Amino acid sequence: MSLRCAALLIQTFLFTEVLAMANELDVFVGNTTLIDEDVYQLWLDGYSVSDAVNIRLKSGILDQTGAGPDVLESDTMDHYRTFQMLERLLHYPPKLVQQLLFQIPPYKQSMLIERYYAFDEAFVREVLGKKLSKGTKKDLDDISAKTGVTLKSCRRQFDNFKRVFKVVEEMRGALVENIQQNFLLSDKLARYASSLVVLC
Repeated sequence: MSLRCAALLIQTFLFTEVLAMANELDVFVGNTTLIDEDVYQLWLDGYSVSDAVNIRLKSGILDQTGAGPDVLESDTMDHYRTFQMLERLLHYPPKLVQQLLFQIPPYKQSMLIERYYAFDEAFVREVLGKKLSKGTKKDLDDISAKTGVTLKSCRRQFDNFKRVFKVVEEMRGALVENIQQNFLLSDKLARYASSLVVLC
């Protein structure tokens, strides 16, 4: 084999290796959990995946991204799965902040917690003054129909309120501070939650 043939074989081999490497770099893997705030709000508001997809379609998101409807549906389903996995951590916000499975920047963690524990005014008006019991939970269907807040959202808000109430009712010290320490809420939302605890 001549020197020239050997050189051509080596060049061909190297070129093939470079192409193979280029093909292997088509996928990028990261570990930051992506959170779409608009989809999160749809999930919090109790919309199903199909309803959320329809709302996103009407918003004109496909025109902005150039993606197809199947990609939008897949994206929405992925976000919903992520939110469902995060929900057990949102029940105890300090666990969300301390966990390492979901890499979420602190400002996004705060947003997730704050929105999860936010209350709809219409819902609050209906439950104020009622004892937090199984009977109240049965009334949620009526509250949902009367207020236009989805049943799923009513349940989340009711369970959150019960959770806050249960944690702080036996605690000593300032109510607002206890809520902030245990649920990592902003001062404004902690004050609002504390006023609800006092009124119920």
